[in-house]
Amino acid sequence: MSDSSQSPSIELRDITLALGGRVILENLSLSIPAGKVTAVMGPSGAGKTTIMRLITGQLQPDSGEVQVGDVRVDRLKSRELKEFRRQLGVLLQNGALFTDLTCFDNVALPLREHTDLSEPLIRRLVLLKLQAVGLRGAAELYPREMSGGMNRRVAMARAMALDPDVMLYDEPFAGLDPISLGVSLRLIRDVNQALATTSVVITHDVDEVAELADFCCIISDRRIVAAGTPAELAASEHDLVRQFMNGLPDGPVAFHYPAPDMARDLLATDSSR
Repeated sequence: MSDSSQSPSIELRDITLALGGRVILENLSLSIPAGKVTAVMGPSGAGKTTIMRLITGQLQPDSGEVQVGDVRVDRLKSRELKEFRRQLGVLLQNGALFTDLTCFDNVALPLREHTDLSEPLIRRLVLLKLQAVGLRGAAELYPREMSGGMNRRVAMARAMALDPDVMLYDEPFAGLDPISLGVSLRLIRDVNQALATTSVVITHDVDEVAELADFCCIISDRRIVAAGTPAELAASEHDLVRQFMNGLPDGPVAFHYPAPDMARDLLATDSSR
């Protein structure tokens, strides 16, 4: 990827995507600045993880463009896509570690698969990555021998094994205790600064965004409804933004899934007996 310091590192332009006959995103455009931490937020089912899958090339839009640096991701063929993904670090919500491999071997896997480095050099690099997440002492442990938070940190070490240009985090704070959550916040910031990466965090944890993100956006109703700094979103008068940022039960995002009138449903139930 070329130096994108003069333009957004990641751009989604006029994206429309339907899955299973349902339109997930419609004419969505999003610019993610280079070298920053960007939070992508929104209600459950709004399409946050879909954004990540478009960036990695797992999904192709029905229309529109996905650009990362100078690469048009939506045009890549199989071999080109595989090469492109070497520039991405992805941390999935559950960590997705291989349970029959030690922490060391989990982190070493991308280095062994995608480089010709010698084992002594791989060992040095793996220990450095584990040291960065505070788990060098756990190198020979298996995932089942560690807590969920520790597994997530090993997964982060694996995601940054190849020093990627872009780091993608899918709900990195889900299910973490306060200490693990605080550690994860610090690690994402530290990794972003140390590796000069562009970081995209898929999350609905509003309280953490203010401490973590340089830029954030909210997806709802198949599009971007707001974008800006955490402070700008917190001060927004937009009804949906206020509801989401303040966790309000009443607002544009309804609690009830659309349904017929209750009396009509009950009448239909009675008549079926």
